[in-house]
Amino acid sequence: MSLEKKESYKHTLPHFQQPGQAYFVTWCLKDSVPKKALKRYTDELVLLGDAISNRVSSRQLEIAAPNPDIEKLRMQYYSLRKKYIKAYDDLLDAERSPIVNLSKPGSTKIIIEAIQFWEGKKLLNRAWSIMPNHVHWVLQLLEKDEEGKPVYLQDILQSVKRHIANQINKAEGRVGNLWQKESFDTTIRDEKHLYFAIEYTLNNPVLAGLVKDRRDWPGNWCGIGCGDL
Repeated sequence: MSLEKKESYKHTLPHFQQPGQAYFVTWCLKDSVPKKALKRYTDELVLLGDAISNRVSSRQLEIAAPNPDIEKLRMQYYSLRKKYIKAYDDLLDAERSPIVNLSKPGSTKIIIEAIQFWEGKKLLNRAWSIMPNHVHWVLQLLEKDEEGKPVYLQDILQSVKRHIANQINKAEGRVGNLWQKESFDTTIRDEKHLYFAIEYTLNNPVLAGLVKDRRDWPGNWCGIGCGDL
């Protein structure tokens, strides 16, 4: 029997989650992207998410025969979300004065330790890139943890981001929120999609003009099967 899907609306964007799923995740520092910069994309995504939710429940999506209208909405949603994330990343890469530099060795170490904490317990790491003001993370959730409980992405992100914020705030002598409220997760559909998600992640420092060769970026990492980064 398939494990339960978990659909939620955290802040403004819909998130479709299921244990055992692979994801490409991005999250960034507070105020790295102006609040109104991506409002049009956000509004359209919310409308598409509402349309999908109103037509069929998560459980029905799991057991019902394919519905062309619903699949069309889902494709529109994921296409628009891809454009949203590209625009979002472009804004992040253009920002040069973050409240905290995540690519500093001390901060990078804190982030890596947090990302690795659940390795083999709740997830398998595929790749990550720690940029000055944001993090790209490709991971595979396990279906169940050591206690037999389903593993959900939003629970992992809450745990990891909270720990990182506490540790970096302590190291930097600051208080208050560190992260922008919204995280962006894209469901990995297949091996081809996984490959491109990893490539995008590792090439981010090059696209941002921080290094010429992605192997020179200390915040990059890729697991088994990635070769020489």
